[in-house]
Amino acid sequence: MTLPTDGPVDNQAEATEADRVAAYLLAHPDFLDTHPEVFAALDVPHDNGGVVSLVHRQIATLRGQSDKYRSQLEELVAVARENDALAARLHRLMLALIEATSRDEVLDTLREQLREQFQADAVELKLFPSLSVKQQAEQGDSGPALFEDFIAKRRPSCGALPPSQLDFLFGDRAGDTASVALIPLDAGTEEGLLAIGSRDAERFHPGQAMDFLTRLGEVVSHSLRAVARD
Repeated sequence: MTLPTDGPVDNQAEATEADRVAAYLLAHPDFLDTHPEVFAALDVPHDNGGVVSLVHRQIATLRGQSDKYRSQLEELVAVARENDALAARLHRLMLALIEATSRDEVLDTLREQLREQFQADAVELKLFPSLSVKQQAEQGDSGPALFEDFIAKRRPSCGALPPSQLDFLFGDRAGDTASVALIPLDAGTEEGLLAIGSRDAERFHPGQAMDFLTRLGEVVSHSLRAVARD
């Protein structure tokens, strides 16, 4: 008794599958447009004139993918360069703060460096005694109440501020300030914030990364504690 081989069965199954694929492609003529990665992976013969257009299309698809990857690489390189430049500016700011011997010098250094190196339009530093908001209000200081939630969170924030906070921070320049970066500070016996203002409404926005602002807050807090000990 001779057993049947698997060859014809496999060939028949492959033919049936190929027919289904062909039928699907005929029913969906835009399939390769919506799935360019499939087209790019196809092994397209090009030994006759009838399929030259397919070869050209495959080359164009691969070229488009190459351009996409090149664009992504260029974006990554640009981000890396920007991060390097930002780190260098922060380093220069740290060196300048090391030379400060008083709170006024810390603030003067911040204003100079942030305006020159980071294009800040306004820089203000506000510190409050480590008392409760109620106690400070009783002493006539309304600032802590305005920023109570921000100080409690101890995280930088960016965006537009209400007029009351802008007036407290920037006074006459409040109307020119469209966006602000707020950085919490811990000066030992005092706590508060560093405010960096910009006329550009998009300069500081809630979606931007906060790593740099966090590091800046740590550096300034350390500098304030250092001059307080002197």
